[in-house]
Amino acid sequence: MGVGRAGQRRIIPIVGGAALGPEIEGEVLNLGADWQTVFPDGTAQLDTRYAIKTTDGAIIEVVNVGTRHGPTEAMERLANGEDVPPSQYYMRTAARLETGDAGYRWVNHMIFVCAGVRRASSVEITYFKVL
Repeated sequence: MGVGRAGQRRIIPIVGGAALGPEIEGEVLNLGADWQTVFPDGTAQLDTRYAIKTTDGAIIEVVNVGTRHGPTEAMERLANGEDVPPSQYYMRTAARLETGDAGYRWVNHMIFVCAGVRRASSVEITYFKVL
């Protein structure tokens, strides 16, 4: 999108993936995006929406917001598409999940905190249900 009022604006399509949890398993559908604002210091404000189709056919919406930041060198390497060890930067989010499927309605009442890893060609997010 170019530079906006707050920084570089990017829309990154979410084109697939897998949900591999103990309570939710399925595929990430090819219909979401990560709307990012990247500030001059390399900090990225993350704002994602996508959907998971579980192995038993439920559709779960995911809205996940957070931040990724770290030392200048690590942020530059990530921006160049390099694999950077997650210990060299911070990527944390909070997620809200929603569904109308009776078997997964419990997600409608939970908050999830997440730890992320940005790979050269993918992103890995670990979700933790807050009880």
